[in-house]
Amino acid sequence: MADITIRGAGIFGLSIAWACLRRGARVRVIDPHGPGAGSSGGIVGALAPHVPENWNAKKAFQLDSLLMAEGFWSDVAGAGGVDPGYARLGRLQPVADAAALVLARQRGETAAELWQGRAVWEVIAAEAAGAFAPPSPTGFLIRDTLSARLHPRRACAALVAALRAGGAEVVTEGAESGILLHATGAAGLAELSRATGRAVGGAVKGQAALFRFDARDAPQLFVDTLHLVPHADGTLALGSTSERDFSDPTSTDAQLDALIDRARAALPVLAGAEVIERWAGLRPRSRSRAPMLGAHPLVPGQFIANGGFKIGFGMAPKVAEVMADLMLEGRDAIPEGFRPEASM
Repeated sequence: MADITIRGAGIFGLSIAWACLRRGARVRVIDPHGPGAGSSGGIVGALAPHVPENWNAKKAFQLDSLLMAEGFWSDVAGAGGVDPGYARLGRLQPVADAAALVLARQRGETAAELWQGRAVWEVIAAEAAGAFAPPSPTGFLIRDTLSARLHPRRACAALVAALRAGGAEVVTEGAESGILLHATGAAGLAELSRATGRAVGGAVKGQAALFRFDARDAPQLFVDTLHLVPHADGTLALGSTSERDFSDPTSTDAQLDALIDRARAALPVLAGAEVIERWAGLRPRSRSRAPMLGAHPLVPGQFIANGGFKIGFGMAPKVAEVMADLMLEGRDAIPEGFRPEASM
């Protein structure tokens, strides 16, 4: 009999399972499609912070999670023997014009305070960034040392290995017992919307591509709204589209072609790089755009963790901590804006 049963083996379900296992709970994760079958099985893996201004509970929560990530993923890798591809190598962004340069420097000052001296947001000359740097109209780049990367599929595989090494079950079917957590992604949000008759949340399609381009020790780039993320296996991920209207959730099309063209224009070194994978999937977006965490809004005594739209991997270490606190110890440290009622 499990103490905790988790429906859904995406990044939230697996991370919360890991946090509960480490506290001594018997854990079963059930997903009929297998681990990382939805958006958590993607290819991008950019763990990037919000801009350091207009501070709020969501940004503070994300900061805590990004600062926890290195220890979290190191423990996972050590327990299961699978490398999630995590590295905190920072991020570079071109500065478009003089006004953006002033704003970037102001944000550097606020980051010094808000990021507690544990990461830096600064403006540097483009020539100081090395060979893997985006062209910049002003000759300057924003560099932050808080951003990190991992490979989403390998991160899910690392969590599964760690869970099984600790005696947890990760299965496609099985009995539910103990405390029940719903971490069922886009399908779960659609189910909630149908049950309540309200647009609680839903799916946003994303398309991404993987280049054969080895920049494994370089920072990620954010250029022309594109995320370019070098991975440890010698590939580079490009993401992604955000589509509210779509007919096929897993097909790629001309929208991804346009994204690839923009990436090659923004970063000329990719001109001859081979595209080795095209990916598409559905990401769960709650109505509030924040993660949906806490007591299940429709089933007394059960819990929910959903809505990790674009930031699920970055939020996962802290989400796992607060959900384990709540379910196992009755301690509620969930920000008000993350509670299910914020999206109901």
